[in-house]
Amino acid sequence: MSTYRDFTAPIGSRRAPVLRTVGPRERRSHLTAPRVPTVGIDIGGTKVMAGVVDADGNILEKLRTETPDKSKSPKVVEDTIVELVLDLSDRHDVHAVGIGAAGWVDADRNRVLFAPHLSWRNEPLRDRLAGRLAVPVLVDNDANSAAWAEWRFGAGRGEDHLVMITLGTGIGGAILEDGQVKRGKYGVAGEFGHMQVVPGGHRCPCGNRGCWEQYSSGNALVREARELAAADSPVAYGIIEHVKGSIGDITGPMITELAREGDAMCVELLQDIGQWLGVGIANLAAALDPSCFVIGGGVSAADDLLIGPARDAFKRQLTGRGYRPEAGMVGAADLARLVARRFRRAKRRRVERYERYERYAEARRSSRESL
Repeated sequence: MSTYRDFTAPIGSRRAPVLRTVGPRERRSHLTAPRVPTVGIDIGGTKVMAGVVDADGNILEKLRTETPDKSKSPKVVEDTIVELVLDLSDRHDVHAVGIGAAGWVDADRNRVLFAPHLSWRNEPLRDRLAGRLAVPVLVDNDANSAAWAEWRFGAGRGEDHLVMITLGTGIGGAILEDGQVKRGKYGVAGEFGHMQVVPGGHRCPCGNRGCWEQYSSGNALVREARELAAADSPVAYGIIEHVKGSIGDITGPMITELAREGDAMCVELLQDIGQWLGVGIANLAAALDPSCFVIGGGVSAADDLLIGPARDAFKRQLTGRGYRPEAGMVGAADLARLVARRFRRAKRRRVERYERYERYAEARRSSRESL
């Protein structure tokens, strides 16, 4: 299992304690959840990752595929999920499936209300998948799932107030307090990426302008690099040569790789993304006063090329130990374990009925033979 990258930020002196309601369900139920393998699915704007995860957060097997084109029917993404689960089920005794979806998930954790980077609009994802898979299904926001994984197994262990920020195609976020994911009244709390930071700024897939993720995300990084390359900027010659003039081939991982090799433009672009990251974190610190920020997602793989500028912008020292992009998948699988009891009971009843039938059939055979 890969390591983690977390950033613990001292946010000044502690204020007077406030009265808080602690939800016992998520805080304690994982302690009594069945220790059985479950599948976690992490659905992002560019990839779908599926893995079988044990009760200690260890990944037993992992599969990855590209996210189907967002212009296609939501059923195409659903079909991809089902294929991955069935593939893993061929080799593992799967007891439940957890879905971490990049979008707004309702308070009942059934429908994906809106996904800026996918064609889901009020999609009853849990019910659709439960109708096709023979195990219980749980659906949650991907950042919520990642925050749960970090609190249970990784960078956030022992923290009583954790804020998760996932940097990928966009920016996801989650708040976890005293072992409970704070979902808000309608289940969509933590959508930090759509805070407006530049009035009238870049258009966002959510429909608004100037959202934070338009300045600090994988999409922002690629957009800036492609714009410089399309303008035939002298600073972009290195990346233009790298893609042999095919500007559409420029990707986030490519920019990170070239930055590590010393490409000045790519280093500067990551610095810009990092500075915007630090500004956003500083705003969240002022609003939420957490004990720990955990930074995850694919863009966080840029490490100090990104985090150095973020530290400067945040004006605090952030310490880290390693990053883990699989957190969303692991968290979804662990949350799914909480609903696995139904499947285990049903399976146990099937086994008991079969054993009773076998005993009955054996008694009938013995009876006939004695005659």
